[in-house]
Amino acid sequence: MRLPAALERWAAPLSFVLGAALSLGFAPYELFPLAVLCPAALFVLWEGTTPRRAAWLSFWFGGGTFLAGTYWLYTSIHIFGEAPIWVAFLLMIGLVAIMGLYHAAVGYASTRWLPPRGALRWLIGVPTLWLLMEWLRGWVLSGFPWLALGYSQIDSWLAGWAPLGGVYFISLLVLVSAGALMLLLRGSNAERVVATIVIPLIWGGGALATRADWAHPVNKPVTVSLVQGAISQDLKWQAANRDATLRLYRELTEKAFGSQIIVWPEAALPALEHELRAYLSALYRDAEAHGSDLIIGILRYDFARDQFRNSIVAVNGGVTWYDKRRLVPFGEFFPVPAFVRKWMRLMSLPYVDMTPGDPRQPPLRAGGEKLGATICYEDAYGSQQLAVLQEATLLVNVSNDAWFGDSTAPHQHLEIARMRAREASRYMLRATNNGITVVIDPSGEVVERIPQFQPAVLSTTVQPRLGLTPYARAGNVPVVLLGCAGLVLAIAIQRRRAAAARRS
Repeated sequence: MRLPAALERWAAPLSFVLGAALSLGFAPYELFPLAVLCPAALFVLWEGTTPRRAAWLSFWFGGGTFLAGTYWLYTSIHIFGEAPIWVAFLLMIGLVAIMGLYHAAVGYASTRWLPPRGALRWLIGVPTLWLLMEWLRGWVLSGFPWLALGYSQIDSWLAGWAPLGGVYFISLLVLVSAGALMLLLRGSNAERVVATIVIPLIWGGGALATRADWAHPVNKPVTVSLVQGAISQDLKWQAANRDATLRLYRELTEKAFGSQIIVWPEAALPALEHELRAYLSALYRDAEAHGSDLIIGILRYDFARDQFRNSIVAVNGGVTWYDKRRLVPFGEFFPVPAFVRKWMRLMSLPYVDMTPGDPRQPPLRAGGEKLGATICYEDAYGSQQLAVLQEATLLVNVSNDAWFGDSTAPHQHLEIARMRAREASRYMLRATNNGITVVIDPSGEVVERIPQFQPAVLSTTVQPRLGLTPYARAGNVPVVLLGCAGLVLAIAIQRRRAAAARRS
């Protein structure tokens, strides 16, 4: 069934608007039904069109989502990174275009190879195709897993599925729900009956799954304090502010002495670790005297290997390190040729790559517990954190969302962290430079928080837990295999139908 001619003329800008509206399904707006309604509306625009046209509409849909949803890249690159406007614009639009191309591939393939209508298309083919696209864009060429549809559901009943299948499984259920809406709109009577069964099963099943508890308490509750300095990124590295920053973190930490675990944010201090040995040594001694272990995000230079690392140091009588594994492209490493790197140096832009940490690092030890650590946006790569859950009783994430100012990025990042806590069924301690500093419980709920842009200390008690959720045991493998099987099934049946039609 083709669209009316008037709607057909406006299909591309309408696709862009729908994509932009989808971004409102994520934090801080949290209009989670839009994650179902906006893809369903795009599916309507695909009806009766060609593969090329569907790809074009999907490109604008994806572009709208990521332009509206990641506009803060401009803030990070130009306002705080001080890159020229044209560089910031080029990188931002480049990312938006790449994300649009991922969506274009879904539009083309769904129209070219899947059944043109019916339950096989809308409940299996398109949802599994879109799922695989989300999974691929989460790791291909370093990956960008931001704004996966499943994150929008952290406050809906679908969040109950997180410990069973992870965020991508929730994305699949969102898309099946959108496909069911298509059946209610365009399907046969029998298909409408199927849709009215599928939707309650998905959402009701999620509500029931929230009652399951996949981990169990171990050891005694632990007292923790999270330190938020709230120093703006444009002021942090100015030499005139260095002593004030050191003094502020010292004074805030003194208020937290006595807590078993004290956590500082990512790269909390405006210097490398070896430049602050006297300051840190005094801090370590005082913390030990008060019975406190420290978890500090700090940058360091390895003289032996001539390497810069973004690290966490854990001080609990001894000193152990965690090095960030997933570095930010064009922020912590620069995948550019030598002549571009030379130009960056001449323009006084960052041009030196940091070195990623070993992919398999043991948990940090603090407060008598083992902590599964992540630094900044590497918590968006959920499956890479699962191995540590064999031992880790708590999760800790240190971040520097000051790079994004008062934008939607810190709220979206918090949404991701909440999903990680829910998938693992662990408490997460999340300390950030200027917000949002929080303690997240095993159900993904924020139980304590510090307001953004305010220097403060959050002190509370958390319960260590052990036990593996189904997702922690299997990771993304089951949902990816399910997606592949569903897609192969839909394509195979469509080819068989096409062959039968030609013979007749």
